[in-house]
Amino acid sequence: MARELGVLSALDAAKTQWYHFTAIVIAGMGFFTDAYDLFCIPNVTKLLGRIYYTEEGAKNPGTLPPNVSAAVNGVALCGTLVGQLFFGWLGDKMGRKKVYGLTLALMVFSSLASGLSFGHSAKGTVATLCFFRFWLGFGIGGDYPLSATIMSEYANKKTRGAFIASVFAMQGFGILAGAIVSIIVATAFDHAYSAPSYEENPAASLVPEADYVWRIILMFGAIPAALTYYWRMKMPETARYTALVAKNAKQAAQDMSKVLQVEIEAEQEKVDTIVEREGNNFGLFSKEFLRRHGWHLLGTTSTWFLLDIAYYSSNLFQKDIYSSIGWLPPAREMNAIHEVFKVARATALIALCGTVPGYWFTVAFIDHLGRFFIQLMGFFFMTVFMFALAIPYHHWTKKENRIGFLVMYALTFFFANFGPNATTFVVPAEIFPARLRSTCHGISSAAGKAGAIVGAFGFLYASQDKNPLKRDKGYPAGIGMKNTLILLAVTNCLGMFFTFLVPESNGKSLEELSGENQDEEGDNREQQHVAASSSGRTVPV
Repeated sequence: MARELGVLSALDAAKTQWYHFTAIVIAGMGFFTDAYDLFCIPNVTKLLGRIYYTEEGAKNPGTLPPNVSAAVNGVALCGTLVGQLFFGWLGDKMGRKKVYGLTLALMVFSSLASGLSFGHSAKGTVATLCFFRFWLGFGIGGDYPLSATIMSEYANKKTRGAFIASVFAMQGFGILAGAIVSIIVATAFDHAYSAPSYEENPAASLVPEADYVWRIILMFGAIPAALTYYWRMKMPETARYTALVAKNAKQAAQDMSKVLQVEIEAEQEKVDTIVEREGNNFGLFSKEFLRRHGWHLLGTTSTWFLLDIAYYSSNLFQKDIYSSIGWLPPAREMNAIHEVFKVARATALIALCGTVPGYWFTVAFIDHLGRFFIQLMGFFFMTVFMFALAIPYHHWTKKENRIGFLVMYALTFFFANFGPNATTFVVPAEIFPARLRSTCHGISSAAGKAGAIVGAFGFLYASQDKNPLKRDKGYPAGIGMKNTLILLAVTNCLGMFFTFLVPESNGKSLEELSGENQDEEGDNREQQHVAASSSGRTVPV
């Protein structure tokens, strides 16, 4: 009966309209900001090391100690995980719209505060930065379940996958924007305060104004979030929440009549019948949920967890991979600001060639090829290319082979985004009941961020060289870059197997997928069976 509600049928059958694109932009700008804030930090970590950890008279400029680097890169991910769980639950309790603006306001405040981090010492400044980046991550975490759920509940049945994937694809532009802003800021300061390389003059290679560079880059993330806030507050609550969770058929009909510009009848009796059914009242920790959606939740959490181990390891530590193959020159051959430029330029190139196209290939093909096929294909090719980078690793470190390494590396990002990095976001917003949809998406995405934390902290330590001289300076004994890449390839391979737990959601309504009309379908089948039996003839023998 859920799919017979006029307001839901109208949403499922609606042609692509202007409000669809408006919703994509409003929700997508949140993800643009998310990606900018999470992935701009690698562009400035080397600069932070030069400013706060360079020892006087040292042969090479300073770098962040492993524990500090792990904290700066990983603390926002910890905040994101907590935010996904909290706001995912809150989105089902209070409604999607009521908490949607709160996440954005938190992101604006924390972005600005991160750039204004203060302290009397290096430890004080870094500790303040980590504090505000945790709360930045907390706001970003809320954007995942709320944006995905809102877009899935607004979309029509035919192109729902493309609409949800379009929201997530704005991450690609956010990563690219982070690199471009870093390039522009670094170029402006490099021209204004032309400084020699560290090798030529260690003291002069770090101009005092370099401290402004990382602050401006981090604070810029507040601008797109602030510009979107007004439009988020203007969005009506989704009809599926209003009707199926808040039980207000009249308000749902009124809201969607304005959005779709058609007359929709309020059907309160049908809504009451749906929400009062015994089969539609189970909770998250019930046996009924475990029976209907237990394997689904395991599938969405495990695949997202495994994906993010590999994806965030590769993304957050691109600069270390580039340095390990010699694509970036040694730090002593650059001044502090020029190093930011070089790192950001490399990030922009990979984003432009692999990350951004991968996202939009998913948007173009997800409703044709299906979620399952794209996810399986993505994990497969990520595995292939990671092994291809790892096994002949020393071959790629030779100068004449670096272009080949970068092409293969870009392809891993392409198939991550034309693959599980997009589908793991889409599917949890489709297959769970309306009253648990935001919560389950929050749990799934939090599992992903747990994988990201494993990847961020694990990669940093695992990829360290076994050189005992480095261990004397506080670096742990790792397994090396080659073995780390092999480990990431195995992780992607495991993702392929867990993909088989995730159902295909292409072309079905949300109520069909979540089972909210399961009782009705069972009743219909029983009635059809009785009718067929009564109309059949009995032939005596």
